[in-house]
Amino acid sequence: MNAVPYEQLAARFRPLFAEIAAGAPDRERDRTLAHDAVRALAAAGFGAVRLPVEEGGAGASVSQLIHLLIELGAADSNLPQALRAHFGMVEERLIDPDGPARAKWLRRVADGAILGNAVTEIGGGKVGATGTRLDTAGDEWTITGTKFYSTGSLYADWLAIGVSDERDERAFAVVSATHPGLQLVDDWNGFGQRLTASGTTHLDAVAVERDDVFWYADRIPHYMIAFYQQVLLASLAGIGRAIVADAVGYVQHRTRVFSHAQADLPREDPLVQQVVGRLAAASFAADAVVLAAADALEAVATARAAGEPVEDLIDAAELATSKAHSTVVDTVLGAATTLFEVGGASAVDRDRTLDRHWRNARTISVHNPGIYKQRTVGDHLLNGTAPTHAWVVGTR
Repeated sequence: MNAVPYEQLAARFRPLFAEIAAGAPDRERDRTLAHDAVRALAAAGFGAVRLPVEEGGAGASVSQLIHLLIELGAADSNLPQALRAHFGMVEERLIDPDGPARAKWLRRVADGAILGNAVTEIGGGKVGATGTRLDTAGDEWTITGTKFYSTGSLYADWLAIGVSDERDERAFAVVSATHPGLQLVDDWNGFGQRLTASGTTHLDAVAVERDDVFWYADRIPHYMIAFYQQVLLASLAGIGRAIVADAVGYVQHRTRVFSHAQADLPREDPLVQQVVGRLAAASFAADAVVLAAADALEAVATARAAGEPVEDLIDAAELATSKAHSTVVDTVLGAATTLFEVGGASAVDRDRTLDRHWRNARTISVHNPGIYKQRTVGDHLLNGTAPTHAWVVGTR
């Protein structure tokens, strides 16, 4: 896949990103799900950006996708996360060997389809364990179960359901979001990322085509654990950019100063200038770290395309992403707090929604707790332990 120059690629979507950014505070304030924004992105071909040009896409590299998601995250941090499952499913199909299933799903994406997910369940056991069953006994395969954290589901045309069959073999089964046996509930109750459409999904004998079931045991070595994490990191870096933009916009239009201020206008106060400079530096650092980690994914993709071994490169990508996680989370959360140093009590007015940056960053950061990322890196450095990932699960 020959990637186009990044600026040329980004210029195609920046006017739409600007429209999305303009409506983000109102959506956040009123908790209005971003259906229009997601449909506009799909119509503009954003969901197909990773596909080769000859297959209806924009020919973006994986690192260019991460860069674009940073820009989208600056407009509205909910949207990269809401599209995380979509881009993950696209990435997995791009990695797949050529075949009818790969061709069918890439064509659907090229035609504007949006993919969501219903993977995670609540209750005991480790993340990834599933009680949702794929019944393969009859002529028609069906799925029954309940999922929580179904991120992006309410925006999607198709849902990837995490299932296991009678032999406990695990798979993703992709079904239509409009199937009559499927119920999507908008009950996500987190204090941040409230517009990611991360509600509950109920499935009652939902039919699935056999060639729309992608078995874990059939997977080849991949970087998907790191990829999914990097989408979240891109959202965080986007928040860092939005913090800077909001700080500048707030200060430039502010005329009231403190009695002990250093200038007649806040934008001329050297202390306020220093705070804005610190925020800009934090955003710059977050961008740089995320894009450096994305380069590790790019190295895997490049080696795979050349027919070279990728296992060690996948390990390196996992470790790079784990190191990036801790740095970016701390940097952006710190900036989201420091933002309020540029103003007085008016900065906490709910209509300004400046609090959304901290709430959203904090919510994103707990999806993959940093303590485990840090331990993974430490264990590797001290003991040579390979990072945890999920190339192949099962014995089918």
